[in-house]
Amino acid sequence: MVEEGKHYFLSRPRRFGKSLFLDTLNELFEGNEPLFKGLAIHDHWDWSVRRPVVRLSFGGGRFGDPEGLPEDVMAQLDAIERRTEVASGYDAAHARFRHLLQTLHERTGQRVAVLVDEYDKPILDALDTPAVARANRDHLRGLYGTIKDSDAHVEFTLLTGVSRFSRVSLFSGLNNLKDITLDPRYSAVCGYTDADLDAVFAPELPGLDRDEIRDWYNGYNWLGEERVYNPFDILLLFDRRDFDAWWFETGTPTFLVDMLASRRIDSPKLGDMLSQRDLLSTFDVDDIATEALLFQTGYLTIRGEERRGGKKYYRLGYPNREVRQSLNENLLRHLLGRPPGLAEHTARLYDLLLANDFAGLESLFRALFASIPYEWHTKNEIARYEGYYASVFYSCFAALGLDVIVEDSSSHGRLDMAVRFNDHVYLFELKVVDGSAGERTTASRSRTGPLESDDASASRAMAQLKQKRYADKYRHLGQPIHLIGVELDREIRNLASWEVADV
Repeated sequence: MVEEGKHYFLSRPRRFGKSLFLDTLNELFEGNEPLFKGLAIHDHWDWSVRRPVVRLSFGGGRFGDPEGLPEDVMAQLDAIERRTEVASGYDAAHARFRHLLQTLHERTGQRVAVLVDEYDKPILDALDTPAVARANRDHLRGLYGTIKDSDAHVEFTLLTGVSRFSRVSLFSGLNNLKDITLDPRYSAVCGYTDADLDAVFAPELPGLDRDEIRDWYNGYNWLGEERVYNPFDILLLFDRRDFDAWWFETGTPTFLVDMLASRRIDSPKLGDMLSQRDLLSTFDVDDIATEALLFQTGYLTIRGEERRGGKKYYRLGYPNREVRQSLNENLLRHLLGRPPGLAEHTARLYDLLLANDFAGLESLFRALFASIPYEWHTKNEIARYEGYYASVFYSCFAALGLDVIVEDSSSHGRLDMAVRFNDHVYLFELKVVDGSAGERTTASRSRTGPLESDDASASRAMAQLKQKRYADKYRHLGQPIHLIGVELDREIRNLASWEVADV
């Protein structure tokens, strides 16, 4: 990076090692040789040169307050000036910053390394108040523009953060800023690889299932050949010796869940989204694309690259079990109006599926929908859109961490949902009907039995499962296959029919 460029930008999700990366570069530029003995960089660095470093970090601060960012910037410049003994009589932050870079260069004879951590947090923290977010963006634009104005005094720049704001809105002055976020050469610059776990962390692995570690925490990719682990998860796993949503629980995605609900994003679609590169890599305060936000915050990652003519697209999906399970658990609470006893419901769902108790599953879902208060339905538009019931159904299973496939394609069509669990296959077809259709199918219909292709009494959902021969795709597994046709009635806000047939 130092040899090939000058101004760099790197976006990675929170707690992915960005700050540690900047700490390492800080010590490297300041020539702290003892820290690097035995490491690959040691014999490739000129330790006789010590460069001045200006480090800014926006990890803390009251950035939702209109005066929070200006005060924070001035306080950081105060601290740097005291440490470097650079006196400044300027009142404006950009003028103080420019004077600092120029003076350090002239005093030491070495150009300055500028490291900025969490450059975007003042904007992200204020997204609930767009006016403050825009003011923070404009303030940062002036500050970062100083780097370009002081180019003659700067040796190296790296800005890191979670999001990638558009060049026009934030980096209009840094025309030569090199974005390495989706550069395959730097895909694993933050995070741990499988090789890291097997070599560096080998003493920590005994007693832990290697495949389970991979399932829970691996899967992040920025177009490199291999996927990486979230380092925060791995370090806590080795400390606690227990699999849990360590990373997810450090930041409650309230804003994210509210946004997904307001935009009526069906939860089954989150695991398989297609995005263009330009849409994925940038957003602004007034234009936040769903795919960009989910990707840049770490809730989705790149699963593959596709081309349509001359255009490049990225296939996005959940990186691992932790994110898929935890995000759907949060979505489910929102979709159901945060009803009491939801944890008991999901635990009961697991037990009933384990026992193949389909009558019990039907009763469970009837009770779940019946528990949603009438007032919640009248005050929320969310339950009125067609994808609502499919989202509830999917998130119930995904919140358990089960192997769930949605819109599974075969030569006959696309199945709504397939669940593989305990060496059984469960194929779901979901239909949403209005009150009149519900009367025709009757809200009390419930039937379990063997597959009968000529059963005239079957609901539309079960009829489609049979006619489309969705079970054929799974017969090679040699596992029991269960067809489950579910119809939900908007008027009664509950099941209209529930039918099960074994293949």
